[in-house]
Amino acid sequence: MTTPGDPSDASGALTDAARRDGTGDPLAVRLASTTSLIERMTAIAAFVGLLVGTAMVVRPFVTGILFGGILAIATWPLREALVRHGRSTALAATLLLLAAIATIGMPAVFLAPGLAERLVRGLQQAQTYFAGMPEPPAWLAKIPFIEQPLRQLWVDLADPTSVVQEVWKTYSGEVQRALVEIARAFAEGIFQLLVSLAVATLFWLRGDVLARMMQEIAVRLGGATAGAALDSAADSVRGVAYGIVGTAAVQAGVMTFGLLLAGVPAAGVLGFVTMLIALSQFGILLVIIWGGAAWWLFGLGQTGWAIFIVVWGVMVSTVDNVIRPWLVSFGAALPLTLIFFGVLGGFLAFGFLGLFIGPTLLGVFFNMLDAWRRAAVPAPAATALPPSAPPPAASSPERASGSRTRPTPPVE
Repeated sequence: MTTPGDPSDASGALTDAARRDGTGDPLAVRLASTTSLIERMTAIAAFVGLLVGTAMVVRPFVTGILFGGILAIATWPLREALVRHGRSTALAATLLLLAAIATIGMPAVFLAPGLAERLVRGLQQAQTYFAGMPEPPAWLAKIPFIEQPLRQLWVDLADPTSVVQEVWKTYSGEVQRALVEIARAFAEGIFQLLVSLAVATLFWLRGDVLARMMQEIAVRLGGATAGAALDSAADSVRGVAYGIVGTAAVQAGVMTFGLLLAGVPAAGVLGFVTMLIALSQFGILLVIIWGGAAWWLFGLGQTGWAIFIVVWGVMVSTVDNVIRPWLVSFGAALPLTLIFFGVLGGFLAFGFLGLFIGPTLLGVFFNMLDAWRRAAVPAPAATALPPSAPPPAASSPERASGSRTRPTPPVE
């Protein structure tokens, strides 16, 4: 009698398998099984090697591919509108590419050279100005109600022994290094920006085919839930692109226009800093931009333009409360905490373009996780009628009209 796990059992199983296979040789069955296992392992190793090689090839362009995909998804409704109105796919892609170059590419190319030097130079000029102990300007005495607090702030800024100056001396080097790092990342992101424009153009041209392929792959891997999660991911991309990036771009554009109108120098650089502040969700820091510009105009005696910049700056600082909810309604809403960490983490991971990629990736993950959670919750069961409920009325016209059905008289 044999026990489970006895070698004789395995030998008998091989003999039976060989007999069923028609070879009659257990060794041949063992060799065939080993050969099949080796073939499968070789195929898996080849597939893993292919994935690793593909990742190594794509790695230098990951940032550009991600940003290009985000740009294409965000502008996809506009592309569909152009095609729906009779424009060819090629013409729609060309128009969107020209618009992207005009609104993103050209400003980036013109702003990148010397950005770090200009930021640091402006910071040093302000530091040197207040280090000279300048007298408070005469226009401070003309501002009602807040003249005394402003005068005290001016004295604190100009006094080398004040708390403000001590704090600034401690952290001025860190602030300068941070500005240089941001400008350097922006300059390095120009190449990735060009890659992203090429990727976005590819999506605009062949987006229908690519979207169908991705939908089929998602359904094949995860069923209908994965397909729905893919749609949720697209809504998340649009929510970040419209609500966060769109709002920051509007604020930066409006601020730059106001600064140019008032004749403030380096308006483009100040607009760029405005966009960074708006993306970081620290809108209160925008007062540094328009407050400094108004201060400079007051110092030149241009009181009218200075007041205009103050009013304009307050409008820019608060307009996001109106624009963001409207823009987010076109996509999926995201928690502000998630956006904040996405902006910072994206910048550290992907450079300048990570300011847009980071919150988008976190938003996609958050909404796909939420879609999976909602799909896992069972639907509520239908409520049964109470026992005392009357039976449903008959559907015949006679019952509906309240009349009785009379018996048909016999035919004589």
